Amino acid sequence: MAKKLKIGYLPIIDHLILGMTKHKIDNGLEDTPDVELVQKFGWNEVGDALLDGSIDMAFMLAPYAMDLYYAKKNIKLLLLSHREGSIVVTNKRANINKIEDFKGKVVLIPYQPSMHHVIFHKLLQSAGLSLGIGKDVMTEVVAPGQIPMMIEYDQEGMIAGYIVAEPFGTVVVNAGHGNILHLSKDITPEHLCCCIAARDEVIAEHGETVQALINSFVKSGLEVRADMANTIKIATSFLGQSEEIIKTILEDTKGRVTTDRLMPVLDELEAAQVYLTETVNVPAISGKIEMDKFVDLSFAKAAGAK
Repeated sequence: MAKKLKIGYLPIIDHLILGMTKHKIDNGLEDTPDVELVQKFGWNEVGDALLDGSIDMAFMLAPYAMDLYYAKKNIKLLLLSHREGSIVVTNKRANINKIEDFKGKVVLIPYQPSMHHVIFHKLLQSAGLSLGIGKDVMTEVVAPGQIPMMIEYDQEGMIAGYIVAEPFGTVVVNAGHGNILHLSKDITPEHLCCCIAARDEVIAEHGETVQALINSFVKSGLEVRADMANTIKIATSFLGQSEEIIKTILEDTKGRVTTDRLMPVLDELEAAQVYLTETVNVPAISGKIEMDKFVDLSFAKAAGAK
């Protein structure tokens, strides 16, 4: 019997293909080895669990996975879990009408080693603003699921806004506390964000199971838009959100998240590494890694990822 792998994740739209694969397994719709889903609520929880072996694989921020590899070199990036999918929301109480209005305020990001950091940095630079300690705009790291509460209770409007994976943008907008400024794809089209990483010994000892899961994730990515009613039903349960919020995200004609192009591209990952190590104003990644040693493309290629 195949080992039942434990997979860590956050309840965000970026990890929807995990929920779709689990749904197919549970309902006998696919002959894929069963998995145990381990929901976490912050990125440190995901990373710590992957490093200490309490989970076997993780859906996680690609730049954070780079940082973990730099520290321990015992994981591999196997597949992207999505492209795009995040949103920039302004706090209504902060009176942000244009990018320049962010000056002197705080913005929330989900993690320092993240594409969210890169994208917000680019957004502010477009208006001549700097981001970081002692700069025009300060960052504060807040776990995605805690951001709505932070905005709700910021009575004085000191938090200008934030960038985060859905549904935690739409949650705030629908509650009447924020406005959409940009989709992340408007700032950096087709950007990478989260990836699927696995521990080296899991790959070595359970390669067939890992391959079967990667095959399923790629298929799930292609199925997201094939039957939107079914996807919305699965996402509503998987993310623990209302159907209204999920419909807003998935039925948006602009296409807020992309799940059909999951092949990792080394040049893109390298560009993210360079930006985070050389351009942002705080150390977002501990040091540079050799991308071709960190990324194992064999599983994605065998699964037919695009």
